[in-house]
Amino acid sequence: MKIALSNDHGGTQLKVIISDYLKKFNYEIINLGTDTIVSVDYPDYAYKVAQLFKKECIDFGILVCGSGIGISIAANRYSHIRAALCNDIKSCELSRLHNDANILVLGGRIIKHNIALQCVDKFLSTEFEGGRHINRIDKLSNPPLL
Repeated sequence: MKIALSNDHGGTQLKVIISDYLKKFNYEIINLGTDTIVSVDYPDYAYKVAQLFKKECIDFGILVCGSGIGISIAANRYSHIRAALCNDIKSCELSRLHNDANILVLGGRIIKHNIALQCVDKFLSTEFEGGRHINRIDKLSNPPLL
């Protein structure tokens, strides 16, 4: 399974922890984030992951910024992205079951590292439920014109 990890300066530490953790389980990791704490713009790093999804090069993405809010907003600008900002395991599970989220978003300055790793596990191990949720997912990608 190929997973793209991307982050801004506020997510560097957690991104490294997640990357090291996933490598233990033989996931193929594509690092698209910054590796320093020098200030950068989170929309640029969300865009990099969105590009790989568009090209169908990855299975999932994980984005990290300081709060998770900015980078999740940036990622969700793209119609093929369903980025879910999660701070607990249940949210991760529901984001996959009901929303078929393809990107997990975490707040590097918000979530405890052990909880973040549990969230990653739950996100990657939960399958989309389908059924009544399919129509809703289609509406996310093709909203009515304003």
